[in-house]
Amino acid sequence: MKLSVPMKPSLLALSVFSVLSAPTLAQQEEQTANDDKKKAEDIEQIQVTGRSVSYANNATAEEMKLQQTSMTSALAVVDNLPGVLINEGDPFGSDEWSTSISMRGFSIDLSQQQIGMTVDGIANGNSNYGGGTKANRFIDTENLQGVDVSQGTSDISSRSHEALGGTLDFRTIDPGFEEKAVVSATLGENSAQKIYARYETGEMARDTYGWVSFSTQENTDWMDEVATNTRDHFAGKLITRLGKVDLEGYVTYDDAREYTYQRIYSLEQFERNDEWDGLIPNWTGVPYQDQNWRKGWVTHRENMFGYLKAQTMISNVTLKGNVYYHHNEGRGDWLPPYVADVIDDGAGNPHSELESGNTVQGGSSLGNIYFVDSNGQSLQPRANCNSSVQGAGPEMDQNCYAEGAIPVSSQRHTNYEKDRYGLNADFIWDTTIADMPNTLRGGFWYEDYSREEWRTWHKLLNSATSNRIDNTPYWTQYRREFPVDTLMAYVENELDAGFAKFRVGAKKFDVDVAKNDLFDSDNDLDVDSSSDVLFSAGFVAPVPAVRGLEVFGGYAENFAAIKDAVLERDDTDLSVVEPERADNIDLGLRYSSPGFNASLTYYDITFDNRITFVSVEDVDGIDYLESAAGSYRNDGGVESNGIEASLDYQLNDNWGVYVSYTKNDSTYSDKDFAGNTVVGSAEDMAAVSFDYKNEGFFAGFSTKYVGERYIDQANTQSVDSYVTSDLYLGTAVYNVGNAIDTMELRFTINNVFDERYLGTVADGAAWIGAPRVAALNAKFTF
Repeated sequence: MKLSVPMKPSLLALSVFSVLSAPTLAQQEEQTANDDKKKAEDIEQIQVTGRSVSYANNATAEEMKLQQTSMTSALAVVDNLPGVLINEGDPFGSDEWSTSISMRGFSIDLSQQQIGMTVDGIANGNSNYGGGTKANRFIDTENLQGVDVSQGTSDISSRSHEALGGTLDFRTIDPGFEEKAVVSATLGENSAQKIYARYETGEMARDTYGWVSFSTQENTDWMDEVATNTRDHFAGKLITRLGKVDLEGYVTYDDAREYTYQRIYSLEQFERNDEWDGLIPNWTGVPYQDQNWRKGWVTHRENMFGYLKAQTMISNVTLKGNVYYHHNEGRGDWLPPYVADVIDDGAGNPHSELESGNTVQGGSSLGNIYFVDSNGQSLQPRANCNSSVQGAGPEMDQNCYAEGAIPVSSQRHTNYEKDRYGLNADFIWDTTIADMPNTLRGGFWYEDYSREEWRTWHKLLNSATSNRIDNTPYWTQYRREFPVDTLMAYVENELDAGFAKFRVGAKKFDVDVAKNDLFDSDNDLDVDSSSDVLFSAGFVAPVPAVRGLEVFGGYAENFAAIKDAVLERDDTDLSVVEPERADNIDLGLRYSSPGFNASLTYYDITFDNRITFVSVEDVDGIDYLESAAGSYRNDGGVESNGIEASLDYQLNDNWGVYVSYTKNDSTYSDKDFAGNTVVGSAEDMAAVSFDYKNEGFFAGFSTKYVGERYIDQANTQSVDSYVTSDLYLGTAVYNVGNAIDTMELRFTINNVFDERYLGTVADGAAWIGAPRVAALNAKFTF
């Protein structure tokens, strides 16, 4: 029997509270050992403080990780930071199709990649849905040390050509000094479960430490609980010292199968049913309906990523370098309700597309085949037949054909594979000029990137009964590769004049993007997407009257190269498409003292040359063939300004409070929608979190408010504001005995009050936000 959503948290709560009360006496007996452990943990915790630099930046705190379940994607931990909005349609982040990240009017979503993302400072290789990879695929949540967020201006050395609106750097944990093992198990709603294990080697050789980890997890979709998302993840890290050289290596492998949610195309649809996206749980045998079968909307992804870093000092010069490799492969599936007619078999002859072993390479569709007779000949519906299939014409309705008509349909696979090789090198030279400390730094980033994409169409063996396919495709629609060469070089000088630190720098990107059509070389394209010299400058000055208070300001010219996806459309005239560019200004105050940290930033951004796809014709429903004509072009830009504020205050030894607020005004500057608010950007956001810890017990409650957002550039429709809250309760017991060093139990509820809202917003559509979900985690350290 399926329990109601409110019932499940209650049952989990009763079970966890009964366990939480038991260890208290044992904790009192081991108080001294507990204090030592707690002190060590407190030292390791990441504080919500900004680095003393000339631009806005924030870092996640340990409490922000506790607010999320151990199964939740690593992206979710930054959601309470000022200026940042994370939306995921799945409660555990299992669906990238419905995931978006927004900062200062810039976004990462299905059509836009305007925010940089790095892993331990290394480029992630684009964040787009088809063939891209976000940081959560490189890092298990338990292996996440923290996230450094640079809103807007960001560091000049950041390795990304998507960083128009800032950078998120996801940092992995370092190996510990002592040998130990960590085992964790998580159970939650939607049949969620995760097993995680990590082994810390301790000092396995002189000055050499490492860890390896493995996890496996799964959860069903929350709407129908019929599609099971899975993820297997392996990672390892090693640090060592050879002579005067520090080495660090990291490798990770991630294998995920994720079922996607469909977007809502009208507010009326959401009002009719705020718990359903229109996908259906069961196979019906009617192709028009089965194109929306939930288990048919699936993506398979594999990622392998690794790097080796080296660092040393020669006199007063620090030298850093690393090499990295990333292999990505995956496939996205859909169920077109027809077989594409790609072979001219002649009138009245059977369709050879229906015979196994015939694969057409390239070309275009001559039409669509919906129903055939027993000989494989295409049938036509009766004249003037009114379709009984809601939303479909007579060609989709079996009742409009003679008895014995056989439905035919396809499974469409978009396959992609990517390899990236990269090299980074940096130097930092500390010296003096006129007795003033001076730091000169510089470096470069080189990457060789190649993405291959091909699309295959497979006939369903029997559309009336199941989605089983003929493994031999009847059509390979296209096959193309996209080589991209990137070279970025930068230099920056910082002078400490005593009363202030001043920096000035410049960097330049040389990016060559090409398309090689493996079926038709006439469609080959090559575009130079290099930047001009990009200047930056800034200052940081302490305020003498208030110890711990500093004022900062910065200016930076940011750049985003033309994406390889722009070259996918043969109709695009690349001679008139220019790389995107943004000029960022930050001005703010930052205060830091033991137990109290705060920041206030004003920003102003001018974003030019925004690249958008403009269609010149409409296609009803999903355009499976991508037949709608259109092209990419530079379509004006965006003007953004606002304030970001945060406060982190330790009220006493047990209680802490964190508050953030964002006031953002992002408007289009192009002629068609000048002055209109940018799609998906909220004018107001606020978050508050209370956290408690005492003698092995810890708890917290956080709430975030997101203001209304528009879902179209014309600003005719807006989604309502919403408020979501998260709760966590836990206890830790030390020196348990029987080889168990530490036992920790944590109970988490996300979206405590089950707020119904629209989360990720795309132009003209939105996804339903994740509902309430509860999970219980048990972690043991040996």
